Amino acid sequence: MGPNGETVGIVPTDQALKLAQEADLDLVEIAPMGKPPVCKLMDYGKFKYENAQKAREARRNQTNVVIKEMKLRPKIDAHDYETKKGHVVRFLKAGDKVKITIMFRGREQHRPELGFRLLQKLAEDVEELGFVESSPKQDGRNMIMVLGPHKKKAEAKAEVKAAKEERRAEREAEAAEERAAQAERTSVKPAAQKKERGRSENLDPEIEA
Repeated sequence: MGPNGETVGIVPTDQALKLAQEADLDLVEIAPMGKPPVCKLMDYGKFKYENAQKAREARRNQTNVVIKEMKLRPKIDAHDYETKKGHVVRFLKAGDKVKITIMFRGREQHRPELGFRLLQKLAEDVEELGFVESSPKQDGRNMIMVLGPHKKKAEAKAEVKAAKEERRAEREAEAAEERAAQAERTSVKPAAQKKERGRSENLDPEIEA
């Protein structure tokens, strides 16, 4: 094959090497198991560089699935529940999956419906951010449910980055306004008014001036 993918045909190896030398290219075997083997004229250094760039770009765009875990007790109080729910909300906003584990102790193991209702309540409270990817299942002393985010990791990262940029722009604008106001206050100073002294007049004609 030629450098642009065109078919050259079956040629002896020495002739193929000569063609590569004349074109100042490399003769690269791309299908060694073919009959006959297939070779291509190319700039092998450029080929390796472009492949490395593509692999690097693919790794950059690859999103790693992260599963966070949150543990609750079936008789959790309202304050602790709100705190735990806040963490779940933060994880889902970041595009991460969340594994919710209800831990049963003692006689609580005979009341699995408590854990089930708690998991249902949590799923309903965060339904705008995530969905039930794995329904509640009993696993020994624990009951497990997995929540998945509605938004992908890359989308969540982009939103977080955009929000940070917006906040930074707002802070910079406020700082610029403050500097401008400060400069205006310092540049405008009230001019000291001098009191003009007029000539004194003698209102008493008997007193000589």
